[in-house]
Amino acid sequence: MPRNDERNRIAHLAARIMAEDGVEDHGLAKRKAARQAGVADTRNLPGNDEIDIALREYREIYQPDAHREQLTELREIAVRAMTALEKFNPHLVGNVLSGIAGKYAGIQLQLFTDDIKGVELHLIDLGADYEADQTTLYSGDARITVPLFTVDDDGVEIEIAVLSPRDARLPVKTSPAGKAMERAKLAAVEELLAEM
Repeated sequence: MPRNDERNRIAHLAARIMAEDGVEDHGLAKRKAARQAGVADTRNLPGNDEIDIALREYREIYQPDAHREQLTELREIAVRAMTALEKFNPHLVGNVLSGIAGKYAGIQLQLFTDDIKGVELHLIDLGADYEADQTTLYSGDARITVPLFTVDDDGVEIEIAVLSPRDARLPVKTSPAGKAMERAKLAAVEELLAEM
């Protein structure tokens, strides 16, 4: 089988795994798909973008109504959370923004503020049940460790990364070689919701 056909087949298998099994990790879905396809050489696996295209196609064909309802619900929760955190300059990122969120997807927010303690006190004032941690991101070419608050909203996990306001002017990535994360402010997310 030619390499491009093999890549395409694995991308579509990975998309099915993500859509049907609720797998959110592209790497895990690729490896499972490669095993299912009997591909031993994993050096030429499809990129995340290729899988995202296949995933959109899969959902349009097999899950149009269910996926739209689920995405609408997640974006509504994101809007509520962003409204509650509005003074900290919230941005939506990840699969809920891109529209490929699966059935077990969480919501990822980035806040751009120097007032980390203020964010935590605000969560306490809201009565939010949260866990505090840290995560590593890349702002431009610099590796940064940022606070991460995880809030449970009726079974939907909301991850809130707190970055410096200067990071809002730079591309933020999850890995040094990764693609810059798309992000949207509250008004843009409200617009996406209105278009659904």
